[in-house]
Amino acid sequence: MTTPFSLLLPVYRGDAPAHLETAFRSTVHEQLLRPDEVVVVQDGHVGPDLASTLERLESTSPVPVRRLRLSHNVGLAQALQCGLAVCSHDVVARMDADDVSLPHRFLRQIPLMEAGADLVGAAILEFEGDGRGDAGVLRVPPTDPAEIARTARWRNPFNHPTVVYRRTAVLSAGGYRDLPFMEDYWVFTRMIAQGAKVANLADPLVRYRVDAGAYERKGGLRQLRSELRLQRRLRAEGFTTVAQGVRNVSVRGGYRLVPAAVRRAVYRRTFTVPAPVGSSTSVEVPVAQPWHRHPSASSRPAVRKDA
Repeated sequence: MTTPFSLLLPVYRGDAPAHLETAFRSTVHEQLLRPDEVVVVQDGHVGPDLASTLERLESTSPVPVRRLRLSHNVGLAQALQCGLAVCSHDVVARMDADDVSLPHRFLRQIPLMEAGADLVGAAILEFEGDGRGDAGVLRVPPTDPAEIARTARWRNPFNHPTVVYRRTAVLSAGGYRDLPFMEDYWVFTRMIAQGAKVANLADPLVRYRVDAGAYERKGGLRQLRSELRLQRRLRAEGFTTVAQGVRNVSVRGGYRLVPAAVRRAVYRRTFTVPAPVGSSTSVEVPVAQPWHRHPSASSRPAVRKDA
């Protein structure tokens, strides 16, 4: 029997219904290894189109869906913390409402969790628009545990929408805490500091949507304030040295203040590589094991060739 796991998916009023539907179907219907449940955290009021999409996804899902409705928008950190509290399983997979999981994502990640990992991420394939005709770029994280720990002193070594983790490991590290734009990085550093067993897969398992304003949102005074708060906390927790803290404030802080065009160029040159031709239109997937937990899925789902 495969280890049961929950899928944690936060949704708020700014999410596009069409993107949410694609994200949900790719991470549930089209997975070769499906989650045992989906926990949708509705972060405050959503409009009628998004509400209708949520209702349809719940009613047609091949696995149970639990929707946690929050009375008002609390932000990503608190929404995820609330969602973790109602997940039925210790192993939890993250997903955002505008990305696309490749069909073999969990078939690749869950065995690492079964082997004893506490946190497993993967590479992502960034794409713009509908992704058609554009292979995009790959963002490949460090894969060696020691390198992951070294990288964490400088930048986030995980792509948040790709991770699968143990709820107990997240909560024992203090869980998600409010720090706009960087709540995931902060919790991952605390998990590493507590000795969590971490891993990354070098192959892309999630297609990550980059919209027109993505690089603008990576900068500005609000981002800079969060950056400075993060660096103060990492230093106070003993995760970084004085020299590392000065470097991070100088380089990462400066990155928040340069023009968006410069920010995009620096980011892509430093952290991404061009995706292989054809990687956005075809996926080679392994043969799935029989689904013993979902008798309603009588046949293997269609594999999206554009996912």
